[in-house]
Amino acid sequence: MADIVLATFNARYEHCSFGLRCLLASLGELAPRAKILEFNTDLRTAEAAEAVLALEPRILGLGVYVWNARESAMLVAELKRLRPELIIILGGPEVSHETLEQQICRDADFVIKGEGETAFARLCRQVLEGQAPAEKMIAGPAPDLSLLELPYGLYTGEDIAGRVIYAEASRGCPFGCDFCLSSLDKAVRDFPLPKLFAAWEGLLSRGALGFKFVDRTFNLDAVRAASILSFFLERYRPGLFLHFEMVPDRFPEELFELVKKFPAGSLQLEVGVQTFNEAAAARVSRRQDNSAAEKNMLRLRRETAAHLHADLIIGLPGEDLASFAAGFDRLAALGPQEIQVGILKRLRGAPIARHDAEWKMVFSPQPPYELRQNGLLDFFTMQRLRRFARYWDLIANSGVFVETSRLICAGPSPFNNFLALSDWLYQRTGQTHSISRARLRNLLQAYLTEVVKHPATLASGAAERDALNAHRELKGRVRQARRQE
Repeated sequence: MADIVLATFNARYEHCSFGLRCLLASLGELAPRAKILEFNTDLRTAEAAEAVLALEPRILGLGVYVWNARESAMLVAELKRLRPELIIILGGPEVSHETLEQQICRDADFVIKGEGETAFARLCRQVLEGQAPAEKMIAGPAPDLSLLELPYGLYTGEDIAGRVIYAEASRGCPFGCDFCLSSLDKAVRDFPLPKLFAAWEGLLSRGALGFKFVDRTFNLDAVRAASILSFFLERYRPGLFLHFEMVPDRFPEELFELVKKFPAGSLQLEVGVQTFNEAAAARVSRRQDNSAAEKNMLRLRRETAAHLHADLIIGLPGEDLASFAAGFDRLAALGPQEIQVGILKRLRGAPIARHDAEWKMVFSPQPPYELRQNGLLDFFTMQRLRRFARYWDLIANSGVFVETSRLICAGPSPFNNFLALSDWLYQRTGQTHSISRARLRNLLQAYLTEVVKHPATLASGAAERDALNAHRELKGRVRQARRQE
């Protein structure tokens, strides 16, 4: 039983909720009376409601995000029908903006807007003491990070063994990109490093090997970034994996020298390029030195073993198909191991909405609120680009078709080459999901021989090398898993 249940829907099992652990760590004397429940988004509403109600809580704190908005709304509606006396408190970015428009907020008892650690703990005390406030909407103040209890001790052995361990060294972002909710919080606040290092040391001693940092601009403060990289480098052991989101145009020499020391497979850097169109970037208040970003990415690829994951956005106001294609090709020439092609979203509260009228932006009303069309990209073009992004993930980003992808993309325009493949695949299959790797391998060989007119031996040789590399990678993962056991 638990007086307080903290719950959310994660996209997949291996993703565990950092936010719930932060809330639990901050509950103080109420923490023993609280329990975390984590669901996957494919769980049926009735089963989620059963898990909550079986604990007989007085309070449910529910984390609502763009990826689980639908599931969260259904759960709240169900619970309020079954147990109207259950106090439901919502929090998270999805309900922190445009709150009154949402049915889930009308169904809930309270909504905390903003950071929730101190506000949620205070509200729980008030409710449990029978002194619940009259106001429904509660502003969550930005807490003093030096005073917060850190959540790392709440990761379980099961979390450490098979799930992503999330970490953060700072909050906020100094940039004001219209498409990002971080643009609303321009003050960057840092957690004290000594406390972080002690907490991470504890995780490492328990066998944790994979850390994904949620900081929006990890390398903004080069000195702090260097300290954190050095901390993990000094404690490196086989299997360690770190993920950081980096600003691509700010990479001083001291960071390069540290990154060089990490072995292959241990460091992934996510670099948010987003666009090379300087007019479009300025329009959405994005500041980036493209030449510096290119120089740094080339150097990272040539001089380090870091895995580069680069992001591009389709549909920024003022960027047409030709401009996006040129930007994609420019990025591909830098050689990142992954290019994440994302569709522009109108996240609740994000300033991107200010461009709707001028650029005829039409977004889906359903999460994740992706762009459907604008004045330069009509609906059918956006559908082609959405399929392009999906097939690119399946083929180029998967790491399963490395040799085949090189053959497909060879030439002056990898974008146009892959778009042609994307159109052909959809014409042949009529689907972008539920395509087995074996079928996809056969389709790619057929495309290379029948459409591109490559010799069959060249296409089949690439497929065989891809299959061999995939087998080696699988064996490596099995060996790593056994070492962790």
